[in-house]
Amino acid sequence: MKSLAYAAVFASALAASVTSFAQSPAPANRAQVRDELVQLEKAGYEPTQNDPTYPSNLRAAENRVVANKVAAAAGASGYGATMSGSSRSGAPATPAGAQ
Repeated sequence: MKSLAYAAVFASALAASVTSFAQSPAPANRAQVRDELVQLEKAGYEPTQNDPTYPSNLRAAENRVVANKVAAAAGASGYGATMSGSSRSGAPATPAGAQ
């Protein structure tokens, strides 16, 4: 019984120490919120419009903002954006003269 009490005390102390390291993100200030809203409006989102598809339009604008950031980062890094397409893995090779 004594070892069970020790185990419970140890587990609670361990849980308390782990949760003390958890950090929540800092709240955004007014300028950051304004910048995000401007980016969403440039991506085609209209916050003043009474729209029944509100969540989907907002998510689509957020996805466009993220895609623009990824494209800008890819252009700055020199690696380029990801390419879409397909490959023909496993297809037999055709001889050069047979085309």
